[in-house]
Amino acid sequence: MEHLPDRPMAGRTVLITGGTGGIGKATALGLATLGADVAIVGRDRGRVAAAVREIRAVDGGGQVDGFVAELSAQDEVRRLATEVRQALARIDVLVNNVGGYWSDRHLTADGLERTFAVNHVAPFLLTALLRDRLAVSGAARVVTVSSNAHRQGRIDFDDLHGERSYSGARAYNQSKLANVLFTYELARRLAAGPGNAVTANALHPGVVNTAFGAEDPGTVQRLFVPLLRHLMKSPTQGAATSIHLASGPNLARVTGRYFVNARPKKSSPASYDEDMASRLWRVTAELTGRSPEGTTSAE
Repeated sequence: MEHLPDRPMAGRTVLITGGTGGIGKATALGLATLGADVAIVGRDRGRVAAAVREIRAVDGGGQVDGFVAELSAQDEVRRLATEVRQALARIDVLVNNVGGYWSDRHLTADGLERTFAVNHVAPFLLTALLRDRLAVSGAARVVTVSSNAHRQGRIDFDDLHGERSYSGARAYNQSKLANVLFTYELARRLAAGPGNAVTANALHPGVVNTAFGAEDPGTVQRLFVPLLRHLMKSPTQGAATSIHLASGPNLARVTGRYFVNARPKKSSPASYDEDMASRLWRVTAELTGRSPEGTTSAE
């Protein structure tokens, strides 16, 4: 595999969920500039096609593929995993970028609260289904986009889906804490596996000027975000840490860490609770119909 100085990701394949806009598309464009073969996932076929065309226009970029899937539905995640495995011989980096915020409580086709399903369950399931394909490269990376909102989060195992009491902010904060707990637990499980060099890290992209939360905005999105947009990062700036974790040559053996502005930082005290992480893993495995240990093959 040849790596030219100006194309350090040449020959490597990166799969990015939520890749049709905002931070996800900026991540795809940045990695294409570094020479990566890029595959993006989006839920709207037209937006996927438009993003693929834009990424293909990058000078020095590699192969570009697009996949369409509604990741709130587990059947769609499974179908996506099958299509990805058929299309991509290897995956060197999986960027779990997809995420959302909904002010009102919505249920998915599987009967799960939408924020929890999209932000946590989908990355958990997709990573599990693609884990053997990640292992093919010998040194693959799983990069999960969390948020500093995880610091306000708590995992309410008695009401994970907000049936008793729902708040858009509380659901979002819970899901972002789940991202970090998942990352740390995944890193521990990968490290314990025989000869497995796959790493797992999480990140905070910063407060970025995107269409985040626009589908069902809360008070903050409606009233305050328009006033603060000039202070926010651009999507390109917000994608910088994702790109760093996907491509940084000095990160090949770094795992189980949380990054802000491309530097490792301490996450919240709750995120280091290994018992909570293990319990969340087991609960999520049950929600997806998987054995807690059976996370190495597609269905």
